[in-house]
Amino acid sequence: MHTLALALTLGLAAVATTGCSVARNQQSAGGYVDDAAITTKVKSSFATDPTVSAMAIKVETLNGEVLLSGFAKSEAERNQAAELARNIAGVKLVRNAIAVR
Repeated sequence: MHTLALALTLGLAAVATTGCSVARNQQSAGGYVDDAAITTKVKSSFATDPTVSAMAIKVETLNGEVLLSGFAKSEAERNQAAELARNIAGVKLVRNAIAVR
């Protein structure tokens, strides 16, 4: 019984000292909020730009790195989406995986 209680106590101590993880990549809560804000700003810039389809392009952000995926109607739209993402404050890197169809 004492062994089980000790194991449980050590397990709870390990969780308490490491903090809560909000993403599978062990990102901090503050980092998660920052990335969510970046994603929202990128999507908003797509929505206000007449050449980029906000509905056809997916935006994911992790640690300030933005991944763009989905489909564009032209190479110009693909490039404009990447440029808009690069111009958002907090973006460290843009990975453009948008396919042109």
